[in-house]
Amino acid sequence: MAVRLVSNEVSDLCIGKPAVRSLPPSAATVGDVLAALRRGDAPHLAVLVVDRAAPEKRAVSGKLCVADVICFLCSDGNLASPAVALERPMSALLPKGGGLVRRVEPQFSILEALDLILDGAQSLVVPIRPVGRKKNIHGGAGGAVADFCWLTHEDFVRFFLNSIAHFSPIPTLSIDALGLVRSADAFTVCHDEPGLALLPLVRRALSGHTAVAVVTEDGRLLGEISPASLCACDETISVAAGIATLTVGDLMSFIDYFGSPSDSLVRLIKSRLKEKGLKQMLELMEDELCSLSNSSTSSSSSEDELGGKQLRRLRSRCFSMGRRAEDPEVCHPGSSLVAAMVQALAHRVSYLWVVDEDDYSLMGIVTFADMLRVFREQLLPSP
Repeated sequence: MAVRLVSNEVSDLCIGKPAVRSLPPSAATVGDVLAALRRGDAPHLAVLVVDRAAPEKRAVSGKLCVADVICFLCSDGNLASPAVALERPMSALLPKGGGLVRRVEPQFSILEALDLILDGAQSLVVPIRPVGRKKNIHGGAGGAVADFCWLTHEDFVRFFLNSIAHFSPIPTLSIDALGLVRSADAFTVCHDEPGLALLPLVRRALSGHTAVAVVTEDGRLLGEISPASLCACDETISVAAGIATLTVGDLMSFIDYFGSPSDSLVRLIKSRLKEKGLKQMLELMEDELCSLSNSSTSSSSSEDELGGKQLRRLRSRCFSMGRRAEDPEVCHPGSSLVAAMVQALAHRVSYLWVVDEDDYSLMGIVTFADMLRVFREQLLPSP
């Protein structure tokens, strides 16, 4: 069984994978990155490094999403001068030290690639052979990079799920019996804490493919704030302002509105921005809300006039990326490994919150990385 599975190559996981979308060459600042993400239909955009002496030699140095920009705007010094922050170099968004995106070759074995994931790589990027005539399109959502695709934790979980019978009876055991339920303290915040308490947790969630659990004082799970839900919000500046002024519970309600935030919460954010002396953030927030309101008014007259493609893209982002914050995906300690895999894959998340069946208190978290380690241990010894 082990020999048969490990004989698979990375290229087997790349079949049918779309090419990654990249930032346009003109994207030099944080503001350029935000504009490209807003225009696009991809939740992440790749950061390309091109060898000027040999333009055909390209590498992916990172991947960025709206949540990265929001965290950056809320960091020390940037709240008071967000306009200046948006003019900072794009490199300011990339994590120091790198290593979160690793390149693997198509002929690498599944185990070689899996070991990189389990060693902490956030994503793998694989060169793929372009289909038909190679294109190099830059603009709007970023150029279609015809020679790279992403591989994530989800791709490996799907691979093992397709071969689940080979691992019997391990997949039928509970996640508790397998020791997969680990503490969620590093991803947990109380609903009455200030929104700024989220920042280190969201950054951790970005690198760990998880979310931030929002709990009551006695530890019951109320909901979650995920990088995906932040990316699905069009009011990027307003969300950053909300993080700076609201409690976590109020912020969870604010980001659930998807394009039509509560007037009362908007007024509250504006009032607190004035109290904190964050005048520039207030001005940018008002400009953003006015622009979105004008776009909404225009779109109501005729979908064709605005562009049906743009509207469909917006709806797709809302439905595919952002569930309501009050509806996190949960399981119980007695849930089997295979049940947890199927549930997470069905809801396009790479983690499940583990709660008590009686009082819904948060007991921990189980992630795709945890699940993958179980299968790795059943195969050939690690090098």
